[in-house]
Amino acid sequence: MIVGMGLLGALGMASVSMALIVLAELSRKLGHVTRAAPYYRGFYVAAALVAVGALARLAHVNSSLAFLANLHHNKVWVLLYNGAPATGVTLGVFLAWRYWSWLLAERD
Repeated sequence: MIVGMGLLGALGMASVSMALIVLAELSRKLGHVTRAAPYYRGFYVAAALVAVGALARLAHVNSSLAFLANLHHNKVWVLLYNGAPATGVTLGVFLAWRYWSWLLAERD
């Protein structure tokens, strides 16, 4: 059961990473039309950070239980497993707000 949850978590993070890439492409096209600064590149960084978290979760699923006991106390592992995806999603939300907040400001 734990293996299945780890795979689902990695699949979910991969989906978020792909959504960030789609937002990067849409933002790139919008930025080209509006001549905005190329902040869309941050979406690629955010997608890479989330992908690192997905890969860390896959590595977690494939590792042995004795190895896992040591990993939970390793600060680098915690940063890869939790910190990278959290930073990536936060960066993605900030950039999406930066590029797309004008949609919420439009009024009749």
